[in-house]
Amino acid sequence: MDDGQDPGEVAALLLAGVSVLLRRVRQMPAPGGLTMPERGALSHLERSGPTTSSALAREVQITAQAMGTTMGALRARGLVERRPDPDDGRRGVLTVTDAGRRALQDKRDARTEVVARALAGGAFTAVELERLAAAAPLLERLARTI
Repeated sequence: MDDGQDPGEVAALLLAGVSVLLRRVRQMPAPGGLTMPERGALSHLERSGPTTSSALAREVQITAQAMGTTMGALRARGLVERRPDPDDGRRGVLTVTDAGRRALQDKRDARTEVVARALAGGAFTAVELERLAAAAPLLERLARTI
């Protein structure tokens, strides 16, 4: 970097700050009463697209049994649906329903509101808010390069 910043130090600072922020936001109760495993599985399924429970379990690195339990709870609430796999009718392919997408959007909106309230609460100056706004696209670009 031109200003003499050590990339390792910058990386450590960013990871520490972002980790605390994400941990705090993730610990918030989710609208609709989703558990953390349910939120995680539903979010991952939404991002990855239709897949089997066992494939999803491998992707998020949990047991197939645990994922089956989580998916069963999400199916019972109408947030996920299971259809026969067109290539192998013995398997089921899971997809997020419209209700599941709404539940995820509600969760995201609630998290955004909490962060917005913290930003608006007077703990940050106008200059600091501008810096945070300028850093957001850089953080996203950093994430895409990893």
